[in-house]
Amino acid sequence: MDLATLIGFIAGSVIILMAIVLGGDAATFVNVPSILVVVGGTAAATFMKFPMADCIYALKTGVGMAFKDDMQNPSELVERIKDLANRARKDGLLALEDEPVNNEFFQKGIQLCVDGQQPEFVKKVLDNDMEKSIERMELGAEIYQGIGDAAPAFGMIGTLVGLVQMLANMSDASAIGPSMAVALLTTLYGALIANMFAIPVATKLRLRYQYDRMTKSLIIEGVQGIAQGESPHVIEEILRTYLQDAKVAKAAK
Repeated sequence: MDLATLIGFIAGSVIILMAIVLGGDAATFVNVPSILVVVGGTAAATFMKFPMADCIYALKTGVGMAFKDDMQNPSELVERIKDLANRARKDGLLALEDEPVNNEFFQKGIQLCVDGQQPEFVKKVLDNDMEKSIERMELGAEIYQGIGDAAPAFGMIGTLVGLVQMLANMSDASAIGPSMAVALLTTLYGALIANMFAIPVATKLRLRYQYDRMTKSLIIEGVQGIAQGESPHVIEEILRTYLQDAKVAKAAK
């Protein structure tokens, strides 16, 4: 679990709820038609922009990926690659078959080496795998960004609809205040969906796929070095160049 995401979400929600409760009657902030306009309109706009299957996939996995903190330490990866390179030079690539690797992408690369595939083929397969994974995360980030863009727009549309209805019936002056409050709720709902949910998830996914690209590139470089029978120390020196980028990406994440 990514504590930063969890703390930010809980803190933001608590602050907003406290402001609503302390400010008066919380029930005045609930309006079903306003919710339908914002949620329904945002969903419709999102489905118009992206394929249905991609939207469903992004909604199912995006939040989980944003809250998940399962990225491996690059320094540990470098050390593990160095250990496997040492073992391969001493006992051959087949000796790596029984070596435990707790990274699915890394395990796939090692298995290709054990199967006797050429280094160029191993790199090609892993590159394709990485790009497909990154493309899925990029699309997920785009979908959540699309939700973040559409929600405030439909909030404003709902407010304008409410204002038109209010101005069309000005005979009862006492109803103007409550009608205005209801009209503004759609703007509030749109802003909350965008800034408390969609945009943070989109940003988190972008940071995640940048970090994912860096760590998988490190693994590809290391596995290719093992497949080519390069010196463990040479492999280590090559991979050390990734560590500074990893620190920057981890700090941003």
